Amino acid sequence: MVKEAAMLISEFARAAGMSIDTVRFYVRRRLLLPTVGMKGGSNPYQIFDAEHLRQARIIRLAQSLGFSLKEIALLADEYNRGDMTPVRGREIMADQLVRLERKRAELDAMLSYVRAKIAWMDGGNRGPEPEFGEIGPCGVEHAKPLRVITAPRALRKPVARAA
Repeated sequence: MVKEAAMLISEFARAAGMSIDTVRFYVRRRLLLPTVGMKGGSNPYQIFDAEHLRQARIIRLAQSLGFSLKEIALLADEYNRGDMTPVRGREIMADQLVRLERKRAELDAMLSYVRAKIAWMDGGNRGPEPEFGEIGPCGVEHAKPLRVITAPRALRKPVARAA
């Protein structure tokens, strides 16, 4: 039986490919729960192992799949309680697929707009400028037309004109 190598935070951060600040943040958010060592006085050393590395990789994977850290923490709690069934895991993945497809559609719309805008600029700004959704040309939101209200002629002040 091979004993797992214990790592202090700096070694763990290097092995996990993240900064020490990120590791500390994950610990504060209770995404990683290192063992507390005997050394360190009032600030005992945090000791990480191979299981923590696996958890860090799962966190990074979940983030790359679009899960927020809050969602990851909730899913980890569910898993740690033993409530993560294959059916539940599939449900989570199916919901995430819907979210990612919606995001892809939004990105596709943005890409189409940027391509059209570049083509319009390369063409000398001829023709109507491409618009993006509710945002008009050059990123200016469509404003409602102003309604000009003037006072009745009898109430208007005379305007001095240069002679």
